[in-house]
Amino acid sequence: MSWGFMNKERNDLMSNGHKVVRDRIPAILDEQGLKYEIKTLSDEDYLEGLIRKLDEEVNEYKADRTIEELADILEVVQSIARISGVSKAELEELREKKAAANGGFTKNLYLERIGD
Repeated sequence: MSWGFMNKERNDLMSNGHKVVRDRIPAILDEQGLKYEIKTLSDEDYLEGLIRKLDEEVNEYKADRTIEELADILEVVQSIARISGVSKAELEELREKKAAANGGFTKNLYLERIGD
């Protein structure tokens, strides 16, 4: 199996580990014949790991600006919602309500200052 777009994640795992990973990473590592240690976290610890993962993914997007990194951010956000007891539908409903009340980010507006 080729790592393809997974090369960066594989290299990061090989260099430092100690982070939450996607569900198929153990199977992929097995297919590659690599040794690893993995554990299952409590929901509380997993949430903390996901928050760190979100920072990682946002930083990767800032550096690379690729659609793949945006997809990774979305995956982590949806996982944070799930572990927090919020469905994709509920998250989307809240996003829509906030957009209706305050607008979205479609007009490229930038607030320079308020007041005198």
